[in-house]
Amino acid sequence: METAQAALWVVMLLVLLAIAFDFMNGFHDAANSIATVVSTGVLRPMQAVMFAAFFNFIAVFVFHLSVAATVGKGIIEPGVVDTHVVFGALIGAITWNLITWYYGIPSSSSHALIGGIVGAAVAKAGTSVLVAAGILKTVAFIFVSPLLGYLLGSLMMVAVAWIFRRTRPGRVDKWFRRLQLVSAGAYSLGHGGNDAQKTIGIIWMLLIATGYTAAGDSAPPMWVIVSCYVAIAVGTMFGGWRIVKTMGQRITKLKPVGGFCAETGGALTLFVATGLGIPVSTTHTITGAIVGVGSTQRASAVRWGVAGNIVWAWILTIPASAFVAAVAYGVSLLLF
Repeated sequence: METAQAALWVVMLLVLLAIAFDFMNGFHDAANSIATVVSTGVLRPMQAVMFAAFFNFIAVFVFHLSVAATVGKGIIEPGVVDTHVVFGALIGAITWNLITWYYGIPSSSSHALIGGIVGAAVAKAGTSVLVAAGILKTVAFIFVSPLLGYLLGSLMMVAVAWIFRRTRPGRVDKWFRRLQLVSAGAYSLGHGGNDAQKTIGIIWMLLIATGYTAAGDSAPPMWVIVSCYVAIAVGTMFGGWRIVKTMGQRITKLKPVGGFCAETGGALTLFVATGLGIPVSTTHTITGAIVGVGSTQRASAVRWGVAGNIVWAWILTIPASAFVAAVAYGVSLLLF
């Protein structure tokens, strides 16, 4: 009885740790949702975070749990999962998020979590437990999502410039200050829909491994779903101001029309990825879209040095979080 009670406490602790990660995900990635709308002056910072948090949460009513299923069952073999693997995965992801947040680097919470899962699983059972299809799909979108964001952002910017070529700049600015509210809402919806599901997936994985949910269930318990969407929305409300500055101004200077094109391109990319059940990085997506918008003006409008530093953070995210997760897995064997 005491052993069963102790196991329950461990599961509860890990669920709380996962929800804390989800909160941090919203906090860390708030900049992705609000940087453009704040930097263009369309919304004040506090208005922007409340606006983004609202759309983060209502995504629960819009998207199916395809991404949660990929994270919960499509990255590693379900049989290898235990409390130690989940602990290692979460510590690896949280540690990398804290490091990149401290230095104001727009890295990927999503890929930090994937790296954490992979690192902890490999530490326990070796590479044979990895699901190649799920990992390859996720890794491929490290490159596909920013490229798609870049393509859509730049194409929209060119199209808008051609459509409004005879319209006074002041009038265009006025229209797109309003339209940017639509694009920012759509991007925040995509952010909540993709990112909250990653935490739902790891909690689902934990509950299946510990017997609290059947492996054949089509969805996790409703309390898991609601808790994760609430956590990411609350995290967004607190925002990540260090990263807002990098995303909104240091890569390229944005006006409302550019903000609209970047957010719309990013939102479309997120909708496609979420529909396909692919856990993508909102950071990668919006960065690609912002660079695409900036490059349509002139190549020098993009601060390529800043963009290059961000890309290096992307490359390092999965191996760095995997390494920390492997160490944390070993530590967890000593703790419980």
